[in-house]
Amino acid sequence: MSRSAHPAGPRHGDVLPEGHYTPPPTDLNSLDPRVWAHTVERTAEGSVAVGGLDVREIAAEFGTPAYVMDEADFRARCRAWRDAFGPDADVFYAGKAFLSRAVVRWLCEEGLNLDVCSGGELATALAAGMPAERIALHGNNKSADEITRAVEAGVGRIVLDSFQEIARVAHIAQRLGRRQPVQIRVTVGVEAHTHEFIATAHEDQKFGLALAGGQAAEAVRRVLMLDSLELTGIHSHIGSQIFDMAGFEVSARRVVGLLTQIRDEHGIELPEIDLGGGLGIAYTPEDDPREPHEIAKSLGDIVTRECEAAGLAVPRLSVEPGRAIVGPTAFTLYEVGTLKELEGLRTYVSVDGGMSDNIRTALYDAEYSVALVSRSSEAEPMLSRVVGKHCESGDIVVRDAFLPSDLAPGDLLAVPATGAYCRSMASNYNHALRPPVVAVRDGQARTIVRRETEEDLLRLDVG
Repeated sequence: MSRSAHPAGPRHGDVLPEGHYTPPPTDLNSLDPRVWAHTVERTAEGSVAVGGLDVREIAAEFGTPAYVMDEADFRARCRAWRDAFGPDADVFYAGKAFLSRAVVRWLCEEGLNLDVCSGGELATALAAGMPAERIALHGNNKSADEITRAVEAGVGRIVLDSFQEIARVAHIAQRLGRRQPVQIRVTVGVEAHTHEFIATAHEDQKFGLALAGGQAAEAVRRVLMLDSLELTGIHSHIGSQIFDMAGFEVSARRVVGLLTQIRDEHGIELPEIDLGGGLGIAYTPEDDPREPHEIAKSLGDIVTRECEAAGLAVPRLSVEPGRAIVGPTAFTLYEVGTLKELEGLRTYVSVDGGMSDNIRTALYDAEYSVALVSRSSEAEPMLSRVVGKHCESGDIVVRDAFLPSDLAPGDLLAVPATGAYCRSMASNYNHALRPPVVAVRDGQARTIVRRETEEDLLRLDVG
């Protein structure tokens, strides 16, 4: 079927089957800067370029699907966070969002620290040259091998998550003849405004030691009795994809309350407080994230105010942005394969990727934007659902979006804001090959994580 003859689904302003009203799009060719990396723009020919390089060239050289990362944008966001918090605070990039050796080198060069939560992330950080003293190790069930490697390397902090882990880290540090700096992760009872599975500071979940009931205070007592551990501070993380700063205010107040209790009971003032990460980004134009300088001022004011009220010296503040740095810097590039119109409902647009390269829509009901990027179009918009090629009805990339009604097989689509958690959570479901990560800067593209091959799959299949 030709592009001009392709039937469209419901038009703008229609009510979706679920009953949600969809506002009419203003321009299907526009690229909202809130959801796209800074160098992404339409070319004079109507296609899209990133870092001065046309996506059609990227697709031709590297294939699709592919994660395309704007290196200059990533570096600029690192600098924005570093400059916003200044020399008296620490910014730890949360490696779980996306980590590779190239990213570690960028972090080093831009002056950020790194938070890791597994042996593999630690290995990547050390292999790429991140100084160990700039690394923090997280995790709710760190193995003895992971702890040993971290202590041997001299990581700057290990965040303790349980009573058992206190003893485990202390024993390993003592055996190695080290005094290991540690923080205690505290759950402060804040219900962040986010998805249930990424809210991490209410009591009924696996992370941290609760303030309620005195677990956190007891953890402090135990750490302070162990010569092989140096307690440097308290850590709190209240969730992910958060826009409202009110939760951080409550968290800071409760953490400072614990610092006050520690001072009164033990006669010491801990020098550090880590309020974690979780700051949201724009996945759609309706999202309204805060800028780093706004976040820095807000958090700094909260901590200073609470400490002054308690008569405490203001501790050194740490934050852990991951998604807020890498999320907006990348988009996923797909090729359209088939289109199916469901009369009176929508048109299903199948692409050559899916839940194996972006599980978040299925896992969290996450919302994304999408755009036609290989050309521009003046065709009427059609209500579309962008889906993958996997054997699951829940294999959805973008649940509801307007795309041009002349969309056809071979067109390139891009889904922005996929830098965080998409490659990190990618799978080989249906034996799909995980896409490459392509970094673009100043008109040049290079692979920083290569595409998997069938040989990679078969190499692990030893049966």
